[in-house]
Amino acid sequence: MVATRLAGTDGVSLESDKLAEALRARGFDVAEAAGELDGPGHLVPEMHFADPVAAALGRRCFAGEGDDPTLEDDVRARATEIADRLRAVFEGERPDLLVVQNAWAIPMQLPLAVALADLVAERRIPTLSHEHDYWWERERFARPKLRSLLDAVFPFHAAHVVHLAIHTGAVADLRARRGIDARWLPNVMDFDRPFGELDDFNADFREAIDLAGDRRLFLQPTRVVPRKGIELAIDLLHGLGDPRDALVITHHAGDEGLDYLRGLERRADGLGVDLRYVANRVGETRADTPGGKRYALADAYPHADLVTYPSLYEGFGNALLEAVAARRPVFVNRYPVYARDLAPAGFRFVEIDGAVTDAAVAAVAGLLADPERVARDAAHNHAIARARFGLDTLGRVLDAALADLGVTP
Repeated sequence: MVATRLAGTDGVSLESDKLAEALRARGFDVAEAAGELDGPGHLVPEMHFADPVAAALGRRCFAGEGDDPTLEDDVRARATEIADRLRAVFEGERPDLLVVQNAWAIPMQLPLAVALADLVAERRIPTLSHEHDYWWERERFARPKLRSLLDAVFPFHAAHVVHLAIHTGAVADLRARRGIDARWLPNVMDFDRPFGELDDFNADFREAIDLAGDRRLFLQPTRVVPRKGIELAIDLLHGLGDPRDALVITHHAGDEGLDYLRGLERRADGLGVDLRYVANRVGETRADTPGGKRYALADAYPHADLVTYPSLYEGFGNALLEAVAARRPVFVNRYPVYARDLAPAGFRFVEIDGAVTDAAVAAVAGLLADPERVARDAAHNHAIARARFGLDTLGRVLDAALADLGVTP
């Protein structure tokens, strides 16, 4: 399994773990190679999206001014270097199956995509390309200098490559743009496994972030990037106007700079909203550190009075499934993938369409005042998610994809 990063709590890393677990259950041994790893594997720093060479090439491709006649040659030269590193990995592992996690979808690492395409073509390795978000779905990639290169390797296609797209719109787009058929593999969770429950370790989470007493915790369990629409969650708390309320953000900022976080802090301050950025207390796993406990993301959910998910765009929506697994009420913006693939399932969430209205504020206030309704809605949502977005769905799609490739453990 290869990617720019297989670490942390971003959606690609989380879904990669689930796919790896499903492969192991089918008898595969799984090895990982990436620019950042949480566990054992082949660490190749040049594969990371933050690699300085890749980042510079990306700026030249998507943000540079004027012609850049050497850009493609420079991308391919770096791709050759990465391919040489990976060739040694492949010689050692001799994989029967390669899983490319998003490296052929979002062009944050141009040389890596080219390197993987060259190696897969050279060795004819049966390959699953798990595609979480495409370049044409993001405004910042809308005017590339190397359009022909993007069309060739984002995603790369060959007879021995099967594509897995995480929403139905992507399946349609891929067919329309490239004539490539993909299987739909939505994000999934194990809804038979307890998630987000209170226990002795996480019981003091509220105290640890200085939110004890009768305070209400509105949980924003996402990274801090503009597409998450976190300003809408601030607007919701402002509309509620309850001094007990605090908006708690769990994930780190910085993947796309800190300007967005600073803007959110100014907005919250101006509107009198208590905004808590607690990324230093929340990680992928639990730990006792010299500075105090580090909680897992799941430890925050049982303390949430409401989960806010006002995203403007998502490839799917992992946090929605987590909130449902933890049986928490949800406030969601109807981003396109939600409207197309999740809302029709019949979830009971408080929804908005791009703006916080008085009706939405009233709906949240009414929901939080009715614990019995919260419990009923939680049970309803859990049953739907288990049927539609559980591990059985992952298993069915994976088995069909492996059959397409003629691969068995």
